Amino acid sequence: MSRPSIPDKTITRLWVLAGGRCEYEGCNRILWRDDLTLTDMNTAYVAHVVAAEPNGPRGDPDLSPKLATDISNLLLMCDAHHRLIDREDVLGHTVGRLTAMKKSHETRIELLTALDSDYKSHILFYGANIGEKATRVSWELACEAMIPRRYPAEKPAIELSLSNSAYEDDENGYWGIESENLRRQFETRVRQRLTTGEIHHLSVFAFAPQPLLIELGRLLSDIPMADVYQLHREPANWAWQDHPEGFEYIIHEPPKPASNAALVLSLSATIEDARILEVLGNDTAIWRISAPTPNNDFLKSTHQLRQFREIGRRLFDLIKMTHREKSVIHVFPAAPVSVAIEIGRVWMPKADLPLRVYDQNRKRGGFVKAIDFSAH
Repeated sequence: MSRPSIPDKTITRLWVLAGGRCEYEGCNRILWRDDLTLTDMNTAYVAHVVAAEPNGPRGDPDLSPKLATDISNLLLMCDAHHRLIDREDVLGHTVGRLTAMKKSHETRIELLTALDSDYKSHILFYGANIGEKATRVSWELACEAMIPRRYPAEKPAIELSLSNSAYEDDENGYWGIESENLRRQFETRVRQRLTTGEIHHLSVFAFAPQPLLIELGRLLSDIPMADVYQLHREPANWAWQDHPEGFEYIIHEPPKPASNAALVLSLSATIEDARILEVLGNDTAIWRISAPTPNNDFLKSTHQLRQFREIGRRLFDLIKMTHREKSVIHVFPAAPVSVAIEIGRVWMPKADLPLRVYDQNRKRGGFVKAIDFSAH
């Protein structure tokens, strides 16, 4: 008995369901062109979950003839993964596993193609050296974090980082060079495109020293349509998680006024008062926002970020009322990256007191002055 041919109509439907990409989990390779030369060509294979013939991979005397041309039994695949499932590792690719791959891939394609244009968002990356460690944000992880709430408006991402920077954050010129680069990059790559209407929404992924993240937040302060994401350690991704039940920030106000005003963010780590007084002296009123258990991974949800924005806005007002117009708020942050950005977003240069932001630097023995923020 000859093997039945798959109708062209069925193959066309399979291409549509698969989005023209390999359906093997984690592959997603484009199948309508050659990757190297970019020549338009069909590189796809139509693979079977249950083999078209009973003696084939995962074949069955009853099911093989019934499902040979059934679209529910077909996967679009690249050459490598077609060979893998049918020749090199048949036992490792069961009917159940391949069926799950097909369902997952085609559900994702259907979801993405159903999204309205209002869900488009331009991905913005920003990274800067933290100590001796260079940083880079992954496009794939950013997309995973956005979808299904948003999807990328274009590729590649808008990149604001200073490429191949040799400067480290213990060098005297570091803060001036990095902050000026950030401002210039933002002006040309973001603000100009916002003015012309090219960009309507931003999805922000940043990993950098906290003073620079606050500067990024300041630049974003007049852009209400922006989502800020948080890099989590467990699991290692940028996707927001469920809100931890009962979470509340802890606010500590100083017992009496003083000449200096310090705002301490003891969120990802505890900052003792002695470290602040060592920098500013004893005549300092310390305002503090803490997490119940400060650690690097306490921030799980967007609700926690909204809670922080509300508290930060309220404290800026309260500190100004207490310390009057001629004061400066000295900011000592130990906070998640998204919180640092939100500090800059909620600070209002024309209404709030100026900020002087410090950075903890082990090579220089503690907190050092990094960036000043004042009214423009």
